[in-house]
Amino acid sequence: MSAKATSKVSAAVMASRVLGLVRDQLFAAMFGYGVLTDCFNIAFRIPNLLRDLFAEGALSQAFVTTFSKKIKESGPESAWPLAARMITIVAVAMSAISIIGIIFSPQLVHLLTAFGTKTFGPDEVALTVKMTRIMWPFMLLVSLAALVMGILNARGVFGIPALSSCFFNLGSIIAGTGIGLWLDPNRGPMTMVGMAIGVLVGGLGQLVCQFPALRRLGFRWRPDWNWNDSNVRKIFSLMGPAVISASVVQINVVINSQFATSIGQSAVSALNGAFRLMQLPIGVFGVAVATVTLPALSLAATGKLGDDFRGLLSKGIRLVTFLVLPSALGLCFLAEPIISALFEHGRFTPENRLVTAAALRGYGIGLLAYSWLKVLQPAFYAADRRWVPMGVSFLAIALSVASNWYFVVVRGMGVEALAMTTSLVATTNFIILYVVMSRMTSGLKTRSLFILVAKLVIAGGGMAGVCFAANRFVFPDLTHMNAFSRIAGLAVVIPIAGAIYFALSKLLKVEEASEFLGIVQRKLKK
Repeated sequence: MSAKATSKVSAAVMASRVLGLVRDQLFAAMFGYGVLTDCFNIAFRIPNLLRDLFAEGALSQAFVTTFSKKIKESGPESAWPLAARMITIVAVAMSAISIIGIIFSPQLVHLLTAFGTKTFGPDEVALTVKMTRIMWPFMLLVSLAALVMGILNARGVFGIPALSSCFFNLGSIIAGTGIGLWLDPNRGPMTMVGMAIGVLVGGLGQLVCQFPALRRLGFRWRPDWNWNDSNVRKIFSLMGPAVISASVVQINVVINSQFATSIGQSAVSALNGAFRLMQLPIGVFGVAVATVTLPALSLAATGKLGDDFRGLLSKGIRLVTFLVLPSALGLCFLAEPIISALFEHGRFTPENRLVTAAALRGYGIGLLAYSWLKVLQPAFYAADRRWVPMGVSFLAIALSVASNWYFVVVRGMGVEALAMTTSLVATTNFIILYVVMSRMTSGLKTRSLFILVAKLVIAGGGMAGVCFAANRFVFPDLTHMNAFSRIAGLAVVIPIAGAIYFALSKLLKVEEASEFLGIVQRKLKK
């Protein structure tokens, strides 16, 4: 795994996540966190969940694993027919699923809003169904985009695929806002319909922007109906377990949304906003490391799971630990200032800020576990041990449902409980998978990982002290601070907190700190 390649993917994913935040800010300013935003989030949740289950989760992992091994065994040119067959299969299958989804959208929406009868009336349910039907083809577009991304990643092209999400965000922002305000300048229900149409435009952009890079590699797609291929069967055999295990966090988010509808208006949107913020460091660091690591792990796993496989996986987990821990601390200790600076304008109220910050703290507790899973779960598929994470995921989903029922229905707690149970599930999932993988590989340098975590906890303590001081002296009353003061305060506090973390890490001789600072110094020299 190349730290240079990881840094390129991280930069690309960072750009995408920043644009995603701009999109969320636009929603917050235009609509606030009310029932209209809840309707959109529930409508988008259905195709977005299946995207993670079939496209960017299971399909991408299974395809990259098989395609990489095919390239190693027979060369790049021999792998192109497999790519053509998979594109044909995905186009046909996802078109059929989209049509079925459009037909049964009313039933799916009623299922997701079953607990929210006091919040979602007939008009809100009808609007949600309409937007769900509009956004179903997004799944087809993004599935093809994920497959093209897998082809490029397997051939060592990481930058353009990572940037593809930027085109989704740009398309959904520009087209969604333009069409929405054209349909309804008063920012009512029809404006939301326009935003749903924007999602389709963004999905098309995410797919098409990757075509030039694919063409430069020499790939020319023609429909290939020869689906009775051993490699195709291998991909689908890998996908079966991965459909559940690779997207357990997303399944938990949907379960949370169901329970959140019973809490009241804005609960669904607050959870969604907090989850999107939590996804920023996961995408920038966890997904970036996993994207670069998976093809290498697939190649290293062609024989026995030896030192190369163990070393790559251990390195990925350590790098994620170093990069994500300060993000987790920052999101937990600076939750309110961050939410306020990003969203508290337009129709977004101080009450929305408090609820969203509570959810963000709950998610932040499990941020490190989420990121570890992004690296660890694909390793099981690379090692052809796909049934292990699937079995663990069944346990995780059952734990999620039971915990949510107890805390929300029995105890009457709010969105913070839903976010914390998701963190609990992710942590449990990781611990079990880590123990199993450690036994499979005869050790994952666990002692070294514990030493690293201990050092980083010390470094994180210094960072946490800065955050505590900032909450008391820089952000004593967010409600009466203007937008410039909130943003300027974070612009000063976050670099200071980050610098202390990296300086202490360097002082404690954390290897990853030296490597990271070396990359930064080389970039600055250039």
